[in-house]
Amino acid sequence: MRLREGNVEWTFPDGWTASKYDEWTFYRKQFQRTADRGAKAADFVAITPEGDTLWLIEAKDYTFEPRGDSKESLGIEVARKARDTLAGLFAAAVNGGGDEQVVAGRALGARRIRVVLHLEQPTTKTRIYPTILDRADVLQKLKQVLKAIDPHPMVMDTTHAGGVPWAVAWKPDMPS
Repeated sequence: MRLREGNVEWTFPDGWTASKYDEWTFYRKQFQRTADRGAKAADFVAITPEGDTLWLIEAKDYTFEPRGDSKESLGIEVARKARDTLAGLFAAAVNGGGDEQVVAGRALGARRIRVVLHLEQPTTKTRIYPTILDRADVLQKLKQVLKAIDPHPMVMDTTHAGGVPWAVAWKPDMPS
């Protein structure tokens, strides 16, 4: 199964369930409006074939859009998206429909939750792109704010993708 976000493509192994959660009808038409500011969403949810691990994947591509995010603000954003996605999956399992309800139900059966931030950045600082976040600093912040969800979150990019069971590739020439 292949999923794409911007210029990056994820290829999940056979037997995995993977979906672009932030494009679910249930999320967009119902759950997103929950609470005053609205619920946030991780880009992807993925479930191992055994159903024992739920992966929440947030993708950020700062290679062409400079962002002034600090490790603190990025860490908080990812933590909120993880929290809101978990709440949305529970609601979809109970109140959703079709394939989304099935995937959400499978997600609720997981015994382990993993959170991954896929962070693409320019390789060097320039005047146009003055901020490059250190992956180790971002990871440390994620460990602090995600401790109750995943005490071992991951920060990766297409050149540092070790430790995950799927493949990831930079595909800028493909249409979104």
